[in-house]
Amino acid sequence: MASSTVDLHLRSYGEFTAPDRHDYGQLVLPLRGALLLEVEGRQGVLDPLRAGFVAPGAWHAQHGDAGNRSIIVDIAEQALAPDAAERLFERPFAPLGPASRKLIEFMALMSGSGAAPPSVVQGWVPLLVDTLALGSPRPVSKLAALMARIEAAPGQPWTIETMAQALGCSVSRLHALFREEHDTTPHAWLLGRRLDKAREWLAGSATPIAEIALRAGFSEQSALTRALRKAIGMTPAAYRRQHLSAQA
Repeated sequence: MASSTVDLHLRSYGEFTAPDRHDYGQLVLPLRGALLLEVEGRQGVLDPLRAGFVAPGAWHAQHGDAGNRSIIVDIAEQALAPDAAERLFERPFAPLGPASRKLIEFMALMSGSGAAPPSVVQGWVPLLVDTLALGSPRPVSKLAALMARIEAAPGQPWTIETMAQALGCSVSRLHALFREEHDTTPHAWLLGRRLDKAREWLAGSATPIAEIALRAGFSEQSALTRALRKAIGMTPAAYRRQHLSAQA
């Protein structure tokens, strides 16, 4: 597993291989076909209506029929909430309800067009784990999914009110969640992501600065200029020149 807390792969399985074990957890989410999974002597048949979980350190082996295909999610042990991990360990072969299937279909579409953005994967996994293990997502998992949505498209007309609405909570509760989980405010976090995206485009493209400002979620070029100057002491034009000089 890589250094990130979550890795995602698309795999197919053939004949049984020698039993294996690893120090991270693993979700097996079939997209098509069937797969026999054995975990510590317990066996279950997985298909698009039934998922499997391999606990960290558990011996396991698998065998798939022709044409099987699954999303495999490797999750570092520290990234698994204790209550969710315990329930998944108790039920390593979990039925997939409508909410879980929708989440899996979404990731299958994202992965089908290439590697899914890491921020999207990091937001998707907590929702899926909570849905499988607890029946409904915890607020912190819903927040992670919301943050992934915003990081993927920071230029959308996000406000603190629309963020709270998307999360299904009050503005005050949104502030409390950001403070508890990330020691910041929703506004500061949103501004940071928009500035990150603007800096990426400034350094890596010739797109006009006014267009970059709008695409990154700023009302106009002057708003981006003020925000960037306050954050790093440079205007967008100066930031772009600096990176062009470095590349040259």
